[in-house]
Amino acid sequence: MRILVATDAWHPQHSGVVRTLTSLAESLRTHGVEVAFLTPDGMPTIALPGLSGIRLALPDPRKIASRIAAIAPDAIHIATEGPISLAVRWYCARRGRPFTTSFHARFADYVAARWRIPEQLSWAWLRWFHNAGCGTFAATASLADELTARGFRSVLRWPRGVDARLFRPRRDASLGLLRPVFLTVGRLSPKKNLAAFLALDLPGTKVVVGEGPALTDLARLCPKAIFLGVKDDADLARIYAAADVFVFPGRSDTCGLAMLEALACGTPVAGFPIAATRDVVADTPVAALDEDLRAACLAALALSRDSCRAFAETMSWDESAHCFLANLERAGVAAPAPKPLHTLVPAQEAARTAPKAAEPAIG
Repeated sequence: MRILVATDAWHPQHSGVVRTLTSLAESLRTHGVEVAFLTPDGMPTIALPGLSGIRLALPDPRKIASRIAAIAPDAIHIATEGPISLAVRWYCARRGRPFTTSFHARFADYVAARWRIPEQLSWAWLRWFHNAGCGTFAATASLADELTARGFRSVLRWPRGVDARLFRPRRDASLGLLRPVFLTVGRLSPKKNLAAFLALDLPGTKVVVGEGPALTDLARLCPKAIFLGVKDDADLARIYAAADVFVFPGRSDTCGLAMLEALACGTPVAGFPIAATRDVVADTPVAALDEDLRAACLAALALSRDSCRAFAETMSWDESAHCFLANLERAGVAAPAPKPLHTLVPAQEAARTAPKAAEPAIG
């Protein structure tokens, strides 16, 4: 089987979308599934005003059509809502070619906050974009429920995973900083709500990994915080393992992949009790969630690092990849996967849906 994935988010961006897609491809390839990416590589791009490091591709629809024809995919998946994805959507619509999509970011909320475009217009456009496909993949149960309530059709659950071999506890991990170390990782942008974390009165040291347009403002807000910039995977794994608490201050995230990476390193999570965070950790004793973020950070210090690791080990990219293939089959855009599919219910989802055994495991 050959799958084409179209995405406007790609290297050198450091984002959950890029990590999800590359991890998906690696897992699928081990099961004999070939993944080809249609990305901004080789295309002219323009910088987006006010969004440091983000460039928008300018695809030629005719070249897009030629590249798809050359790849000859068995299934097409559109991962983002940018120009490349629009061009692939147009290609599929013109040829009556079925495709699936995935919903990674709360685009409507972000646009409304930054450019004052009414949310209703953005959500209407998103429905138009995604409902042309045969299925929209959502990372969490609450996101899937919300999209369905907003008029998205054929919403299917696609849980994320974590590489527990790379992200693992390291007893000798240390940053040489005053402890406890409170860590956050992600793009430094207003939508990540990092200011809520940096404004807290906490003991020890605050550490921030990532880059983005809000760096100057955040450094001014908390001059004692340590900003480490972007790190490669190996260094990032060591930093996670050296932290005492991973702080996830976002309120509009759809998944929180960094939470799984931190937990795999044995580092407990602190955050607000938003739907995306609750979906990841459920009621397991690996995170402290509170509207008082400072209280959550301090409570997380008492959580078991062994429990965090054990929880993360229940989720893998291999299971995520199997679920992706199952969704393609259920959406009717691909033949059955080359290997038998597992019935997948991630640990946190199982606890949530246990009383409803008659419901499908995926979707």
